[in-house]
Amino acid sequence: MSDKQFVREVYDASYGRLVIQMLAVCGDPGDAEDAVQEAFVKAIGQGSRFEKLANQEAWLRTVALNHLRNRWRHNSVFRKIMPRIPGAVATLDLSPDHVALVAALRKIPYDLRLVVTLHHIADQTTAEISRQLGVPEGTVKTRLVKGRNMLAKLLSDHEESKHV
Repeated sequence: MSDKQFVREVYDASYGRLVIQMLAVCGDPGDAEDAVQEAFVKAIGQGSRFEKLANQEAWLRTVALNHLRNRWRHNSVFRKIMPRIPGAVATLDLSPDHVALVAALRKIPYDLRLVVTLHHIADQTTAEISRQLGVPEGTVKTRLVKGRNMLAKLLSDHEESKHV
């Protein structure tokens, strides 16, 4: 099997999950898709090294997260004016609950949002998150608790406003 065929198989198996994970982190479907696509472009550039990785999806997730971080760092002005630029917007088929969750995630601090996303959406253990982010596992657990508590309040406020 060629390197590109292997990447295609991983793409078919992982693309949707990775986009959902990045969407939970950044809150913008376009940015989420761009980050994941960029990760796959880099995977193709890795050639056979990509196939030899222990966990290709984790590598792709890290590359996509790094892409988001770099984009945020270098494009703060662009992000401010982007909503005012006219043009077609690609839509994802998201349930109202998913939209509410992404909106709530956007309201919590980035470090908490990232840990909650990696744990609950990417199904990573606290140990895996600790290694990936380079922080102690206790810090990951603390961020999970804080993030869940903030989300619970935001989502319960959302539910209450729906029923008023």
